[in-house]
Amino acid sequence: MDIGFIGLGAMGRAMARNLAAGGHAVKAWNRSGGAVEGVDMVTSPAEAFQADAVMTMLSDDDAIRSVVLDPGLLHAASRGPVHVVCSTISVAFARELVAAHTAAGLGFVSAPVLGRPDVAARGELNVLAGGPPGVVDKVRPILEVIGGRIWDMGPEAPTANAAKIACNMMITMAIEAMAEAVVLTEANGLARDHFFELILGTLFGSRSYQVYSANIAAGTYEPGFKATLGFKDLRLAMAAAEQVGRHLPMLEAVHRRMAETVQAGLGERDWSAMAEFTINGGRQS
Repeated sequence: MDIGFIGLGAMGRAMARNLAAGGHAVKAWNRSGGAVEGVDMVTSPAEAFQADAVMTMLSDDDAIRSVVLDPGLLHAASRGPVHVVCSTISVAFARELVAAHTAAGLGFVSAPVLGRPDVAARGELNVLAGGPPGVVDKVRPILEVIGGRIWDMGPEAPTANAAKIACNMMITMAIEAMAEAVVLTEANGLARDHFFELILGTLFGSRSYQVYSANIAAGTYEPGFKATLGFKDLRLAMAAAEQVGRHLPMLEAVHRRMAETVQAGLGERDWSAMAEFTINGGRQS
């Protein structure tokens, strides 16, 4: 398949490389340039949209709006590609994208992904696919290249975005839960690595607990998923809760803690750095 790809951050770069290695013809555009093995770099996002399918892995709603919607790329895409948005975006903006693609006569699939750059490099992302079944089926071959599993989120694309936001919200809650547990156990003489050995071997053996307990145990937070992006995703969750008229106290707590993390200058560190504020009584270590 002839694929256009827009957005070559740590995740997008791995995804584009895997698509090319899987035998697809990939042409990519990135705001900051760069090169990816097997990928043909083009000089404009409009060129990337001249394809059978276009995947975008841009950082947020505003980036997609400025790169895709504002320049009118949807109406200029002469080959009528299916546009697959893999970014974590707001539910409201996903609805706007559905309307914009319908007006332009293009297929649209929301396909946000679960996984860090190492998972993307192995082609083992969990892909949350939302959109009309016939449209999703058209791009399923390329989703299978980037993903270890494709999860059907139903015929309405924004459902996938709501699911992804909820997943990221729950990861931050897990980070906060581990931090609060460390407060109790360390104060009573139990080293955090020993406590994490207990919880991983009994009650909480999921990948989120495995990855982020290791960060908290070592007290090191080299970025896998930056705190600035985590804060963005929690803002999306807050907005989604507001849209349905609900008050979510745990969400509000982790949103506040992530805000403190970013405000303290740790926005480029891993989002699990928020744990240190709880462990250290609201102070940066």
